[in-house]
Amino acid sequence: MKIKLGVSACVIGDKVRFDSGHKRNHFICEELSPYLEFVPVCPEVGIGMSVPRPTIRLLDRGDEIGVRLVETKNPDADYTDKMEAFSRKKVDHLASMDLCGYVVCAKSPTCGMERVKVYQENGYVAAEKNGVGLYTQQLISRMPWLPIEEDGRLHDPVLRENFVFRIFTLRDFYDCMADGITRRAIVEFHSRYKLVLMAHSPTDYKSLGKFVARIAEYDIEEFYFEYRTRFMQAIANRASRKNNTNVLMHLQGYFKRDLDKIQKEELAELIHSYRKGIMPLLVPLTLINHHLQQHPDDYLRQQSYLNPYPETLRLRYGL
Repeated sequence: MKIKLGVSACVIGDKVRFDSGHKRNHFICEELSPYLEFVPVCPEVGIGMSVPRPTIRLLDRGDEIGVRLVETKNPDADYTDKMEAFSRKKVDHLASMDLCGYVVCAKSPTCGMERVKVYQENGYVAAEKNGVGLYTQQLISRMPWLPIEEDGRLHDPVLRENFVFRIFTLRDFYDCMADGITRRAIVEFHSRYKLVLMAHSPTDYKSLGKFVARIAEYDIEEFYFEYRTRFMQAIANRASRKNNTNVLMHLQGYFKRDLDKIQKEELAELIHSYRKGIMPLLVPLTLINHHLQQHPDDYLRQQSYLNPYPETLRLRYGL
């Protein structure tokens, strides 16, 4: 089953921007698309705005009125209520589709995820560029478990890898529940992601472990929704070099009886080189996977940390 990815329509090349243009993202459209089913949305077109159309922006009209979505050259043309109504309805529909991620258009007053410009009545930008697009606000609020990223940030190899990892992980989670949400399915999923949690958030690794240990005390539906949100928010923390090194050393320990002295030294040196930033994460992991083929271990084989997504994406080269 392909991964359903919500996406700002302009990011996949649809000519829906204010100037009849687009912001086609090469990585999404060329490298990731074989694994995806796009669910495109343009909020401005969704509320009936034309293509081309006047530019719009967020305008702070004070504490009583708040931030409004208005035309740049005609602030009396206010689209806030219409956009909020559309966004609520659209996001409610998307929440029922098992979306695994969403790529939004950066800086957009409707789709921007962060640092969207908020203007003041005098025409100046507010000192803090902390605005969020009205549509994306609804996405974040309604689906706090959903991986959301801006198109421009996907040029950063670390952010790109983390986002792709999360959408594949959420698809894996839904696949594990395909035959029904059960305690066993959740526990088995969690077991396969223990090393992932160690790398992304040692604190959440401990707290989620305790939470899963008490799964029998909860209504299964209630547990499912809380676990999904807590787990996905935990892995949104990017795995640090320090935490990855700890996981690599943990993996190394599984082979202490199987490797000879030279092999142990080779693996230790590669882990050390990664820790110092000389080697990418892929190098020690490749050797660990090689040793795992030679010396099978059922627990390690099921760990998603070792193979979280297709190798053809080449995402760990830059880590």
